[in-house]
Amino acid sequence: MTSHVPNEARVIALRPQAARPENRPAAARPAAPPVPPDRRPPSVREPLWRDLVGDVLRRERLAQERTLKEVAEAARISMPYLSEVERGRKEASSEVLAAAAGALGLGLADLLARAQGELLRLTSRHTGAGAGRSTSTAGARFDGMCLAA
Repeated sequence: MTSHVPNEARVIALRPQAARPENRPAAARPAAPPVPPDRRPPSVREPLWRDLVGDVLRRERLAQERTLKEVAEAARISMPYLSEVERGRKEASSEVLAAAAGALGLGLADLLARAQGELLRLTSRHTGAGAGRSTSTAGARFDGMCLAA
């Protein structure tokens, strides 16, 4: 997987600083309930679906020794947009993904299955799931199709 700059939004406050809850004195703020250990987010972020799909598209294009321009023209997608999809900068629609996959000789299901396989491979590396674990345990491998809305 390629490394990307974290996808974090810049927040601009719409209310004055004094009115925001985090700026109130600690006694005036309600205490947050403790988060149980099994509900805490993992220390390693899960990969974004758009990064996985983009990586699959780029790897397949490079394996076929085709240029970005060739694939974009075959898919009837602009070259800059396809580049952004490959780099995980854009969340492409299913129509765009199907066109890009078709230009590479893949079906949409093939593209999504490869992205799902990559997701499982990457997340099992971080969670410890894998061949030695039962499919009934948390973080286990599932053979169903993984779709993102």
